[in-house]
Amino acid sequence: MLKHLYIKNFALIDLLDISLHPGFSVITGETGAGKSIILGAIGLLLGQRADAKTLKQGADKCVIEAHFDLSRYSMADFFSDNDIEYDAEDCIIRRELTAAGKSRAFINDTPVQLSMLKELGEKLVDVHSQHQNLLLNKQDFQLSVVDIIAADEKELADYQQTYADYQAAERELQAMEDDIERNRQNIDFLQFQYDELHQANLTEGEQAELEQKSDTMTHSEDIKTALYTADHALQADGTGIVEELRTAVGALRSIGHVLPDATELTQRMDSCYIELKDIAQEISSQLERIDFDPAELDAVNNRLDRLYDLEKKHHVESVEELIALRDNLKTKLSNIEESDEALAAIRQRLTQLRNTCQKQADTLSRQRTKAAKQIEKEMQQRLVPLGMPNVRFQIAVSQESFGRNGQDKIAFLFSANTSTPLQPVAQVASGGEIARVMLALKAMISGAVKLPTIIFDEIDTGVSGKIAEKMAEIMQEMGQHERQVISITHLPQIAALGAAHYRVSKEETPQGTISRMVELSQEERIHEIAQMLSGSDVSEAAIQNAKQLLKI
Repeated sequence: MLKHLYIKNFALIDLLDISLHPGFSVITGETGAGKSIILGAIGLLLGQRADAKTLKQGADKCVIEAHFDLSRYSMADFFSDNDIEYDAEDCIIRRELTAAGKSRAFINDTPVQLSMLKELGEKLVDVHSQHQNLLLNKQDFQLSVVDIIAADEKELADYQQTYADYQAAERELQAMEDDIERNRQNIDFLQFQYDELHQANLTEGEQAELEQKSDTMTHSEDIKTALYTADHALQADGTGIVEELRTAVGALRSIGHVLPDATELTQRMDSCYIELKDIAQEISSQLERIDFDPAELDAVNNRLDRLYDLEKKHHVESVEELIALRDNLKTKLSNIEESDEALAAIRQRLTQLRNTCQKQADTLSRQRTKAAKQIEKEMQQRLVPLGMPNVRFQIAVSQESFGRNGQDKIAFLFSANTSTPLQPVAQVASGGEIARVMLALKAMISGAVKLPTIIFDEIDTGVSGKIAEKMAEIMQEMGQHERQVISITHLPQIAALGAAHYRVSKEETPQGTISRMVELSQEERIHEIAQMLSGSDVSEAAIQNAKQLLKI
């Protein structure tokens, strides 16, 4: 339930800070006084897109905030699922707009995305404006009404999941058929490519190894010369470093007993001798292995040229990529060979999903047909007291191809009298009749969908007198079942039945035109309703009539 509404610097509203009540409340005011502005502000709270032009002229920032009491509604899961602090008795929704066009949304002081604000808003408030009457011409709306009364949410969710799987399987089958057809047309080329790569006997790491080997063999003379020079410097008879170092070690060792420092030097030089001797032996071994073989170099370079040609041909840069391409070609060829089995498997799965879809759609159809009969009966009962004694309201349920919501096509058929055949309601009902039909529908579905707050924006269009009073009684009744109903109205018969009455007015100030909304006292209500009855000049008869409507 909406407990409190705070609006600052929005359109013509400089400041609105007002408490609201449970049950049935009414809002009245002259045309253009600002009632639609208040609805616009509430719309922003419910996740509608913002426009910086809605800021009050000259203001830098606009704030719209609402406090809700959710203690009678099971909404804790929404807050826990979205990691938002939950306060059942005071849920705060806030929207802030800046002149620069920036918009921020908050739930209980937690910044949230606009989509989340909208998701919560749909659970808190239903605003029924005149343009919503156009929904009567929309099949989706008509179907949603039937689904609400059928209470088929789980069955519909199960069907939609199966239908999504069915569509995915259809796409998979189509893609597989297209792929197989393309591959079959190119099978000879694919086989040629695979054979070429297979016969190349590709090995991971081969290219790098061959490139290193080619580089070594190409520079074998340089390598041999460098190794020979190093070997000669280390091991030449009489002048080699290793032999000279061994002599130095012997000399130092001979004086170790008389020069203690010589012992440490001997150890260090001995380590150098051992390391250099090992290096000299390794160089000698390398020198013996270096042997230039022109035929082997040609073989290595020929193999590299083959690899380079394959890489260039297939637009890759490594042997590893060639191997991946070869394996992919092998898979494609294998799939072509096994395509009949693969197609049969997915077609079987598609058939199973279609059968499941059919069963679930049939279940939905039975529930909807049953709910349609219930709606027809209840709508008849609700519309007769609203000045339609000969009304007929039927729901035609027909079948069509599978869709996201099943295979049922719903049509609301209507006739206000016995002489007119049943036709789609939006095509034959007058504005006043459509208003009454929508009110009856809202009253009916509000019992199934426990929305805390319902706001009717001039749903009384096209009606007056006793019919208006009956519509007010319906809204009053809706407000008695743990629900808050607010009606924006121009009719005194409806205004008189509100448990609380608010007036929206427009004032001229030195700062410009501003809108105000105040809750009326009993005396103020009498005057407001009398003015609605008689116009600007309130007569004594109008005062008495207003008191009679208010049952004072």
